[in-house]
Amino acid sequence: MTNADISKIVDTTDEWIVERTGIRARHIAAEDETTRTLAVQAARNALAHAGLTPADIDLVIVATSTPDSTFPATATQVQADLGIARGAAFDVQAVCSGFVYGLTIADNFIRGGQSQCALVIGSETFSRILDWNDRATCVLFGDGAGAVVVRAGKGGGTNADRGILGCHIHSDGRYCDKLYVDGGPSTTKTVGHLRMEGREVFKHAVINIAAVMDEAINKAGLTPMDIDWFVPHQANRRILEGTAKKLGVPEERIVMTLDRHGNTSAASIPLAFDAAVKDGRIKQGQLVLMEAMGGGFTWGAVLARF
Repeated sequence: MTNADISKIVDTTDEWIVERTGIRARHIAAEDETTRTLAVQAARNALAHAGLTPADIDLVIVATSTPDSTFPATATQVQADLGIARGAAFDVQAVCSGFVYGLTIADNFIRGGQSQCALVIGSETFSRILDWNDRATCVLFGDGAGAVVVRAGKGGGTNADRGILGCHIHSDGRYCDKLYVDGGPSTTKTVGHLRMEGREVFKHAVINIAAVMDEAINKAGLTPMDIDWFVPHQANRRILEGTAKKLGVPEERIVMTLDRHGNTSAASIPLAFDAAVKDGRIKQGQLVLMEAMGGGFTWGAVLARF
């Protein structure tokens, strides 16, 4: 769905959207597509890329704010669709930070010996919770899914290892009314629509994302220039530019796909990561820093060597 398509629904223009967000298009799930079906396809793509089969997986984590059902967890449905009959499967709800939270959980499961090979999926159908009369929000979001495989491996315990090197997650519930959905089974008994205070979210996003990026880099004993690629949550071009400026990160090292994907919440980091791997930018052995902030507020960063 292009900006021109949206301008037929609400009072907006391509110029207005691009100038304020950097978004030119987004994808909308078809009537027969759901968070579950998108997640399954992303999982199959990730397994094929890793040269693995569903039989290798013993943990399925789906990061989503738009599950198919209140319960069971979408992850259990994905597990069944993939033919996985062992291990555990559950959803993670941290909104746009969901994928970072999911990677952190998988990392801890593997380090603790409870899992050997995990599927971490970010999948969203945000089009289903948008108020299509609210031009301040409906122009921002899209649908999509992305996935990675994380598995145990031997390393030396240094930054030279491949895999996840560090995870840092945070939250502050005092700001839960700045980005939220005005419905839920226990309150309104409805799904509700997304609501956002854009200025407040922007302000906190730049501060929190820059801080957690700095935390991850410093904890690893590195500098921003040591990172080959920054793969951020794709929310708003101005947020990405503001964060990069705050840390002194060259813009050419930032993977941006929001111009064609929009904000896909928990799916945005794996979608951007996938795009950069497939077009040859991200190569094996390179350091990648993934970071996000979402409603709650939640935020976090994961440093990994691909």
